[in-house]
Amino acid sequence: MKIDEVDKRILNELNQNSRISMRELGKQVNLSSPAVRERVKQMESFGIIRGYTLDIDYEKAGFPVSCIVEATIKNGEHKLFRRRIQQMNNVEFCHRIAGNACFILKMHFETLSEIEEFIDSVSTIAETVTHVVFSSVETEVRF
Repeated sequence: MKIDEVDKRILNELNQNSRISMRELGKQVNLSSPAVRERVKQMESFGIIRGYTLDIDYEKAGFPVSCIVEATIKNGEHKLFRRRIQQMNNVEFCHRIAGNACFILKMHFETLSEIEEFIDSVSTIAETVTHVVFSSVETEVRF
């Protein structure tokens, strides 16, 4: 499926507010509710829209310490590292990357000592470089 300018406007609106009603979305992109609903369903069926997400304020949720971790795997233990990360509930994302590190993760913790515990727990299979997040810049993906 090739997306057109109207589809891009729909994606931008949904990116701003994925809970917007089809009626309101139609108004924003100058289409009827049924027409916009059909376009959204088509983008879902082609996998362009994969799901709708939740934007969590981790600090308010009790995890005020966030960090970005670069992990370089030792001795080819990629599968073991993946399994460990998949079992954790405080990982916002984990991507396999190219460059000096093998993986990059964003994690949330209650305390700095928990970061140290995590680093210690993976030290046999990965070398890590950890960056504590002080603040974030609001950004927006636009099509």
